[in-house]
Amino acid sequence: MNETVHSARKAPKRTNDPERTMAGIMAVATAEFAAKGLAGARIDAIADATHTSKRMIYYYYGNKEGLYLAVLEDAYRRIRATEAELHLADLSPEDALKALVGFTFDHHHSNQDFIRLVMNENIQRGTYLAQSKLIQELNVSAIQSIEALYKRGVKAGVFRKGLDPIDIHASISALTFFNVSNRYTFDLIFKRNGQTAKALAARRQSVVDMVLRFVSYSNLA
Repeated sequence: MNETVHSARKAPKRTNDPERTMAGIMAVATAEFAAKGLAGARIDAIADATHTSKRMIYYYYGNKEGLYLAVLEDAYRRIRATEAELHLADLSPEDALKALVGFTFDHHHSNQDFIRLVMNENIQRGTYLAQSKLIQELNVSAIQSIEALYKRGVKAGVFRKGLDPIDIHASISALTFFNVSNRYTFDLIFKRNGQTAKALAARRQSVVDMVLRFVSYSNLA
C-alpha cells in the first residue's frame, strides 16, 4: 500500500470549524488587548491560549493590527446588538431612558474589557477606530435611538426642548464609564469600596436619576 495513503488514513480527522476558531481567537484577543494594549499584546500568547498558530491568526486577520481592529469592532457590535434587545420604542420615554442608562451601567460593569479597549484606543488617539466604517455606523444607530426616545419625550411634554442627542449620549457614557475606568484610583484616594453590591446599586440609581433629571422638563427650575 502507498505509504502516504496509509498515513493519511490513520491520521485523525481535523474539525474544520472556522467560526468556532475565530470566536475563540476573538475572546482571548479581547482580554489580551484590553490588559496590555496594542503595543503590549502578543500574538504568540493569543495563539498559545487558543491552541492555534500565528499563521492561522494571520490567515484570518491579516496581522496584529487587523486582529486589534476586529476586536474593537466585535466589542462595539455586541453592545449595540444588546441595546437593540431593550426595545426602547415599546417603553414610555422616561422608562426607555431609565432602561438605557441602567443597561449601559450594567454592561460596563460586566464587560470591563470593553472599557479598557476604549481607553487603549484613546491612547492611540482613535487611529484604528477611525479606520472602521462598521463602528461609525453602529454608533450612528445608537444616537438615532436616543434621538427617537428624546423626541417622543419632548412631544409628550416630559423632556425639555433644545438638547442634543449626542450630548445626552456623552453624559450617559461619562457617568457609566467612570465607575470602571477610575475604580481603583477613586477607591484608593477616598478609602472606600465602590464595587460592593450595595455600592454599585446605589451608584447605578444615582446615575439613572442624574440623567433623567438633566433631560426632564420638570427639573428645568
